[in-house]
This record gives sequence, structure tokens and C-alpha cells, in this order.
Amino acid sequence: MFTVTLLLLGGAAWYGHRALDLPRQDVEIHQVVEIPPDASFKTVAALLAQKGLIVSPFWFRLLGKVEDAERKIKPGEYDLHTKMRPPEILDALVKGRIIQYSVVIPEGFTAYQVGKVLNEASLADDAVITRLVRTPEFAKSLGIGAASLEGYLFPDTYSFPRHTKPEEILKTMVSRFRQVYTPDLQARATALNMTEREVITLASIIEKETGQDDERPLISAVFHNRLRKRYPLQSDPTVVYEMPEFDGKWTHALLARSTPYNTYIHPGLPPGPIANPGLKSLVAALNPAPVPYMYFVSKNDGSHQFSATLDEHNRAVGHYQKKSSRPHAGRKEKG
Repeated sequence: MFTVTLLLLGGAAWYGHRALDLPRQDVEIHQVVEIPPDASFKTVAALLAQKGLIVSPFWFRLLGKVEDAERKIKPGEYDLHTKMRPPEILDALVKGRIIQYSVVIPEGFTAYQVGKVLNEASLADDAVITRLVRTPEFAKSLGIGAASLEGYLFPDTYSFPRHTKPEEILKTMVSRFRQVYTPDLQARATALNMTEREVITLASIIEKETGQDDERPLISAVFHNRLRKRYPLQSDPTVVYEMPEFDGKWTHALLARSTPYNTYIHPGLPPGPIANPGLKSLVAALNPAPVPYMYFVSKNDGSHQFSATLDEHNRAVGHYQKKSSRPHAGRKEKG
């Protein structure tokens, strides 16, 4: 009987060692495990065994008791593998090493496009994002005194765990804007007698007009000069801002659309940003180049020709746009 007892104890000790101190396999096979928010430790142990990550749910539960970790595991998605020892798995669950999904928000994307990107990444429903973006009460909760978050969703690379609340995603983007819009930029805006919203609105137009870094201060100069002389900005991107599915076909009727954002019809800046600008456009909006330019026209290669007088501009239009089927905007012909 004594020998049998020793054998049983030895077997239990060996199995405990196998269940707690050794990995499930010598081959590294990854498994994505989602721990529900309301899962018990018993459920978690069973799930890990089902995924082939631990040998024994019983011994894993015992480990949880010894480590006082039963109520400390964090819900979420985990990337675990079969070469991890049970204590390593438990440590990952307690410390919340949840899978982070990276998403890139490009400069110049509208809030509508941001919603589409988040939807494609399976991080948020774009309809929910659009609704939140346009909810004044939500904007106010983030310290924004506007009817929309357009312009404040800073373009950057973000990482979020699955099931992050849409409100938290948008809050993170707005917080990033607050980090980038530094006291120095705020002081510069004050010196130019521009409100934060005016800066973002102008920066968003600059962002949509050019992708060339060296042109941003020049584009800014054109618009600053026009604002100072009370010329309409006549910026094409403002015309189609409220047309998220714009197909790229320009017509005279399109340019004559009577919307608050049509800067061919309405003088001054539009009611708000037309996109979410990056840092370079924000800086350019506050630092226009010291040039007399009042006009610019596309060279059809991603760059622009700038002019100080209407005669110079009309010659440039004739040279660069003569083969274009697109109707010339007022800014390009009439000034």
C-alpha cells in the first residue's frame, strides 16, 4: 500500500510538473483566444484547454488560486501559443497583453472616410462613427465647441484592441490633435487673430489642395491674400465636401451648387473643416509664405503654377489646362 501511495504521489507530482512547468508542445502554434468580459476563471481554463494551450484545466485553475489571479484576468483577444508555459499564459492574461490592431488614418481624409477605414479594419461601424462625429453633445464632451468632429480626427497610425468603444477611438484621435496643436501654434494663431477652428478649416483646405510639402506655404499664402482682400477663396475641394461619393466629374452646375461650403459663391472660410489635416498643413495655415500670389492652377503632375496677377494666371490656365475637359473654376479664370 505504501508503495502504491508513493507511486500515486509521484505520478501526481510528475503530472503537476507537466501541467504547470512545461509548455503544451515544443512546436509554436499560435491561437487567438478571446476572453469574454464576464468569463469565470473556470471558463477561461476550459477555453485554453480547448485551444490546446494547456494540459490540464484543473492544474491551471490551481495555479490561478495560488497566484491569487482568478479575478485579475483582463477580457479581450490574446495571441497565445503552444510553447508558452502556463505561468506565462496566466501572466499575459493578468497583465492584459491584448492584441492591438493597427490602423492608418491618412492626412486629408474626411470623417466619413475615417469611418470607412475603421469599418474595413473591423474596429468600428462606420455608421456609428458618422453619427458620433455629427453629435454636438459628444463633441462638447471632448472640449470641442462645434457641431462636428471634422478636422479634429488627427491623421496618424493608431493601435486599438478589438471591441474598443467607438467613443474611445474618436477620443484618442482628438487627444492626438490636442498633443500636436501645441501652445506655440496656438500663440501663432492668436498673433494672426485666428480662432482654432479657422486654423483647422484653412489647414484642411490646404491639405486637400496639394500633396506637395513645399507648396503648402504657397497655397496658404494665396488663401491668406484672398481673405485679406475679401476675394472668394474659390477652392474646388470645398464644393464637393458634402458629396462623400463624388465621382470626380466636374461640371459648371456642380461649381454653382448653392451650399454653405461652396467658396465660389460664399466669401471667406467655409463653415468648418472639410477634412482632417496633418501637422504640415496646420503649420502652413499659420505660416503663409511672404509672396503676393493670388492664383494657382494645376500643372497636371501633382504640382501647381502660382501667379500674382489675373493676366499671368489666365496665361497659365491656357498653357496647363488647354487639354483638360474639366471646366475651369472661377479662381482659375476670373479671380
